[in-house]
Amino acid sequence: MDHTATKELARPLTVQLNQGDPEAKREEIRRYFHETYDAYELLFETLASDEAYYRRADPLRHPLIFYYGHTATFFMNKLLLGKFVDARINPQFESTFAIGVDEMSWDDLNEAHYDWPAVEEVAAYRDQVRAQIDQLIDNTPLSLPVQWDSLYWVIMMGIEHERIHLETSSVLIRQLPTELLHDERGLWAPSSERQSEPPSNELVEVSGGLVQQGKSKDDGLYGWDNEYGRYETDVAAFKASKYLVSNHEFLEFIDDGGYTTESYWTPEGWAWAQYQNARCPLFWIPQDNGSYRFRTMLEEIDMPWSWPAETNYLEAKAFCAWKAEKTGETVRLPTEEEWYRLLDYTETPDVLAWEKTPGNLNLEDAASSVPVDKYAFGKGFYDVLGNVWQHTETPIRGFPGFEVHPLYDDFSTPTFDTKHNLIKGGSWISTGNEIIRDSRYAFRRHFYQHAGFRYIASDAPVTIPDDSYETDPEVVPYCELHYGAEYFGVENYPEKLAQIALNHAQGRSRKTALNVGCKTGRTAFELAVEYENVTGVDFTARMIRIGVDLKDKGYTQYILPEEGDIVSFHQKNLQELGLDGARERVDFMQSDLSNMKDLFTGYDLILVDTSLENAYNPGKFLDSVRDRLNPNGLLIIASDYDWNESKTERAHWLGGVKVNGENTPTLDALRTRFAADFKQVGAPVDIQQVIRRTNRSFQHNTVQVTVWERVD
Repeated sequence: MDHTATKELARPLTVQLNQGDPEAKREEIRRYFHETYDAYELLFETLASDEAYYRRADPLRHPLIFYYGHTATFFMNKLLLGKFVDARINPQFESTFAIGVDEMSWDDLNEAHYDWPAVEEVAAYRDQVRAQIDQLIDNTPLSLPVQWDSLYWVIMMGIEHERIHLETSSVLIRQLPTELLHDERGLWAPSSERQSEPPSNELVEVSGGLVQQGKSKDDGLYGWDNEYGRYETDVAAFKASKYLVSNHEFLEFIDDGGYTTESYWTPEGWAWAQYQNARCPLFWIPQDNGSYRFRTMLEEIDMPWSWPAETNYLEAKAFCAWKAEKTGETVRLPTEEEWYRLLDYTETPDVLAWEKTPGNLNLEDAASSVPVDKYAFGKGFYDVLGNVWQHTETPIRGFPGFEVHPLYDDFSTPTFDTKHNLIKGGSWISTGNEIIRDSRYAFRRHFYQHAGFRYIASDAPVTIPDDSYETDPEVVPYCELHYGAEYFGVENYPEKLAQIALNHAQGRSRKTALNVGCKTGRTAFELAVEYENVTGVDFTARMIRIGVDLKDKGYTQYILPEEGDIVSFHQKNLQELGLDGARERVDFMQSDLSNMKDLFTGYDLILVDTSLENAYNPGKFLDSVRDRLNPNGLLIIASDYDWNESKTERAHWLGGVKVNGENTPTLDALRTRFAADFKQVGAPVDIQQVIRRTNRSFQHNTVQVTVWERVD
């Protein structure tokens, strides 16, 4: 591969954030930013026409135009959230490109409401963001160590986020028709090492030992929140395949009926295989004569049988079941802990100790996999790191001591659902945080990445902790508020709020409703008893994850703090609440009230629950709310009017201020604001809200509910 334009991406491998000269470190982070930004744009140069930007390469993903704008938008949204900048560059883009897709099934992405901008407009926007970050670096001194609340941590967050998308976008490009792609600079050529047949695989002993995972806050390398904490496991001895499973080895599974034998597959895997009519891995191209060709990132080539087989987790697990049947051994994928044991057993150092990159990583070899016997590690193993990611049996979860980063509270926790399995070791295009020892990335089991697998043989049971109990201290109180006990004789708040709305809706159209600030979802489910379709939106993905869990499974689980280390475990289900029939009529989405997309329109009812006072610009939503309602639609606002400058700048408060020396309560301000477009229906109603923190600590609020009818 010609590294002329990507050489700077490869070095440095990452940035140490706890030592060095502060001024030199500031410039090092600037270089790291520009190298990352440049590399990402070089990747998108492979798109030969605008059509490639707008063609959906994968039905479960946005088109590439989204990802082209998304990484720049991420920088801006995190800088705004952290109050490092005070103005948006392009509010429309910073809404359109804000939220990606973590598919909940195999066919759930609705593209109907997206109006993507022109490529040149997005390119210009990226230039503006680049200049903004350069200016921030110019004007902001750096102190060491760089900690979570530093501007430079947020910049590193944006850099590492873009490096993730460098890889995931390359997977999408790999799924586009080759006629939409080109490589004019010759930067992305696949390896020319394509031996027809790899050496035979074999199982090699790995001794048992103690595995330590997780890092402390004083670690010198940037980390995502799920990497922190402490977790120890005593791993039993096992045998592991010397090589990653090659295309040649995987062909044996195919030829032996692997894709047509249900017994090899988990129920989830078999359902996926039947839905997709899968007969081989995604990047294999069947030929009429029964042979296969192979898709690299930009071109089709003769099948490189010596390269690692690239599969999703479901295919890898089915292969292991087939292998176990053929060999009589307990063959399976490794757990995360067993993968780390192999890493330690082979004495593979972490990134800062590398004299040279030990495998096919960091774009230092080719823009593709290479033969599975090219990169030797210790104790006779190959590709312990690099070439392709390696599937594991382990769903991602937080370690003891896990904390969410306040500026990216939904990076990890939405994946703590036992449905996202960890992949380890990195691929040929993995860079930055992806290639450090502590990195932890997980995807849905049917998801494709540049990922393959090695198998192990072990009689040790695979223990998958049930981490579906919600423990987030910000989310759990709302689980209890919505689905738990009543306290001090106060009725269930979200149920009461929904009943007020339903009472006012009698005799009106009840087709569509929007619940803004839905939190964990109870009000949305209550509304769906009478409305045909209800959409619950909240700023925080951690909140709506509970609603999604209830919609998918009908139940949710959470852990309540009692006192000190004493907790109680709770499971709540919709059937017991009489709401199970409402599940199919409710959808949940993440949205920013102050920058809401145009697709949220056409409602008979909009219910805003204690969200205006928590938004950074609530007036922007109110300016558009009439157009989001159908004629004669109802707007219901529930608010405690608790304006606070930590959430909303005083200039954006809707009330609670003096105007011309006179007190202006929020209700009076709403009446003035709505005078031309709404009429108030009935008198305001006060309802009580009791939020439980611990067994003896509660927050008691009085929320005022006002009802407004659109005037036509």
